[in-house]
Amino acid sequence: MRAYSIPLAAGIALAASAFLPWVRVGDVTLNGVPDTIGWWIVGLGVSATVLATLSFITRKNSRHPLLLVGLVSLGLMFLSWQLMPGVVAERALTRSQAVSIVEGSTLQSAPPATVGFGIYLGLVASCLIVGFGLTIVVRRAASPYVVEAPDEIGRAH
Repeated sequence: MRAYSIPLAAGIALAASAFLPWVRVGDVTLNGVPDTIGWWIVGLGVSATVLATLSFITRKNSRHPLLLVGLVSLGLMFLSWQLMPGVVAERALTRSQAVSIVEGSTLQSAPPATVGFGIYLGLVASCLIVGFGLTIVVRRAASPYVVEAPDEIGRAH
């Protein structure tokens, strides 16, 4: 049961990653929490933490739900990693165009948008949760069929 400390720490890190910078545009950083995806990541991180804590307390296996939580969080973090910098850069360009139109000045290019530390931490944490959840699949694949006892063969049920 000590192995559940891995999803416990990863769940805490996943929830904390939503409050860290996800995208950086020049000097401005954008955290994950104001967006809906950030709140989903917080919820999934808390869910992973609760599942791991319950496994510590009850000594019951919760790897299937942890696998599901990890896969959803990995999908959301991967999409955030791929899409958010482009969306934020587009918003920054639109804002700089609007400011230049209102002020009557020349159009200045928006600073480039880069991925922040929070997305990387969330990706690593969700990969750890998925990896821990996949251990149940690997263990089950080792014995794909059930061997019946010799006295049960040929008996009518």
